[in-house]
Amino acid sequence: MNCHCGTGKDFDLCCRRFLCGDSWPETAEELMRARYSAYVESEEQFLLDSWHPLTCPLHLTLVKNQRWVGLEVLVVTLGGRKDLTGTVEFVAKFKVSGKVEKLHEVSEFVREKGQWVYLAGKLKN
Repeated sequence: MNCHCGTGKDFDLCCRRFLCGDSWPETAEELMRARYSAYVESEEQFLLDSWHPLTCPLHLTLVKNQRWVGLEVLVVTLGGRKDLTGTVEFVAKFKVSGKVEKLHEVSEFVREKGQWVYLAGKLKN
């Protein structure tokens, strides 16, 4: 099965290894793609674990009738293996009650204790 994140790689070789804790994303883009896959797979714990402690909600409730249907990464700024910060601009498509919606966001990532974590996102129109 192709990975939900849109890389074209097999899910087991792409994001599943992150979601099941076998390894951690090495770049901000990998983390953003893994977080998208976590939303698709309803992996709430991975989403919380990959969130910066200062901005992480106490609880996360995923919308049950929301179905994620596509991800397009638009711009990646920094966020590499040697960087401390990075941003990823993306458009994620989802269906709610049969209607396709879009989430266009610029996500900010930072390294916390050597690992990439999601800090915050700014919605774009």
